[in-house]
Amino acid sequence: MNEKFLDFIRNYSGTRVAVAVSGGPDSVCLLHWLAATGMDVVALHVHHHLRPAADCEAAYVAELCDKLSVPYHIFHWTSDKPTSGIEAAARTARYKFMTDFCHENGIATLMVAHQADDQIETFLMNLSRGSGVSGLAAMRPISYRDGIQIARPLLNVFRRELLDYCAQNNIKYFTDEMNDDERYTRVKIRKNRHLLDEKLGISDMRILLAIENLGRARDALDADVDVRVRSVLHDGYALFTDSFLFDVPPHIGLKFLGMLIQTIGGGEYLPRLKSLNYALRKLHDECQFTLGHCTIRRLKNQILIVPEGARTSIRKKNEKNKRNQKKNNPVQQ
Repeated sequence: MNEKFLDFIRNYSGTRVAVAVSGGPDSVCLLHWLAATGMDVVALHVHHHLRPAADCEAAYVAELCDKLSVPYHIFHWTSDKPTSGIEAAARTARYKFMTDFCHENGIATLMVAHQADDQIETFLMNLSRGSGVSGLAAMRPISYRDGIQIARPLLNVFRRELLDYCAQNNIKYFTDEMNDDERYTRVKIRKNRHLLDEKLGISDMRILLAIENLGRARDALDADVDVRVRSVLHDGYALFTDSFLFDVPPHIGLKFLGMLIQTIGGGEYLPRLKSLNYALRKLHDECQFTLGHCTIRRLKNQILIVPEGARTSIRKKNEKNKRNQKKNNPVQQ
C-alpha cells in the first residue's frame, strides 16, 4: 500500500468518512485500501442511467461492499437529462447526491479517487487554455463542496500502481469506454503525454513538482485575496470602490473579482481567466453586464456585484450598508 496514501489518511483516524465508488479501478482500489486500514467508511455510488453497463457497475459495487463489510448507498439519477453538457450535469448531480447524504448522516468528509495521472492531465488541459496560477495548480488535496470536505488521498499515487494492485489481488473493476475516445481533450492528453518525457525530458514527477509549487503560490494568493473578499461582502452581494481592482497588481485584482463572482454566483469553479480579463477591461468605465450567474455594475467609482436577476441600485446598497454599520456600531452617548 502506498506510503503517501497512508500519511494522508492518518489525519482521518477515528472519524467516519464517505468514499465515492464508481466501479472503476481508481475508486475500487481506494475502497480496498480504506477498508484494509480499518477506516470507518461508507461507500457511495451514483447510477446515472446513462449507459447499458451502469446496472452491472452498481450491482458490482454493492457486491464488493458486502464482501468488504463496508456499508454502502446507491443513488439513482432518474430525473430528465439535459440535451447538452451531460457530463457537467452528471457530475453536479453526483456530488449533490453524495454531499446531501453526508449532511444527513453527520459525515464531514467525502473521499474521491482522483490520482496523480488525473492531476497531470488537469494541469496540461489548463495549460492548453492559458490558465493562470489557480488552474495550473490543478486539484487541491482538500477542497469543499456544499459544506462538505472533499479529500483526494491518491493525488500522489499513479494509475499504474492502482492497476497493479488490482491485478496482483485479482480485484475486478469496470472501465468506461469514454476513456478511449479521443474526441475528448483529456483522452488525447492521456494518450500522448509520454511524448513530453520521451522528446523533451519533462517527466511526470517534474510536472507534479511544478503543480505542488504552484499550489503553494495559489494558497498564498488565496489567503490574501480572501481577506479582501470578506471585507466587501454584504448579505449575498458585494459593493466596493474601483481601487480594489485597479490599485493592486493585475493578478490580485483578477483573483479578487473571480472569487467574488464565484461566491455570489454559487459557481463550482472560478470564471475562466479570459472571461475575467474581459470583465476587468469593461470595468474601467461605467457599465453593466453578467458573468458567472452575477450581474456586475459600475457607476462612477463604485462597483456592485449581485446575483443575476437581483436589483442593481448602488445608492440603495450604500444606504443599507450605512444602516447596518450604524446598527452594529452604535454611537455611545
